[in-house]
Amino acid sequence: MTGATTTGGAPDGGAGTAGYREAEPVRLAAGHAAALLAFERENRAWFAASVPDRGDAYFASFAERHAALLAEQEAGLCRFHLLFDADGAVLGRINLVDLADGGAELGYRLAERATGRGLATAAVRRICVRAAEDYGLTHLTAVTTEDNTASQRVLLRAGFAITGPATVAGRPGTAYRKELTAPAPEPR
Repeated sequence: MTGATTTGGAPDGGAGTAGYREAEPVRLAAGHAAALLAFERENRAWFAASVPDRGDAYFASFAERHAALLAEQEAGLCRFHLLFDADGAVLGRINLVDLADGGAELGYRLAERATGRGLATAAVRRICVRAAEDYGLTHLTAVTTEDNTASQRVLLRAGFAITGPATVAGRPGTAYRKELTAPAPEPR
């Protein structure tokens, strides 16, 4: 999976996530397939407003795609995560793709109903910590389209720096990077 893009960022930058357990990304598992498919279907039009649509084939072959994602994750190529509400419904995805040379590309999507509460900013901050501590990564990159101002704000609030222009599925965009710091070792 390459070329991850961000969508559905929260415009308020971090406040108001009470009632959600979504800020803690949960690793994608086989048992998440039905909830993830429901999330993607329910939010398809919302996502298509900010990033290129996945197309009908994605939904028609979802089971195979889900299995392929799990295989990529098992091989250590990617790390996929979901964000859940208190009832167990998927509120978003936050992914680290193309792990190589100490880095990965960050991508995320939030349900339309979950925006505006700081969820995206909280989740991106958490995944940055997890990327360093659990996955040993030293940097993350991300891209977003020029018109996706909510995701641009999320990335900047989470400590990403603009590195230059980018093209996202043929659309003008911006590239970002964040250097990660590993936690200090425990004193002996």
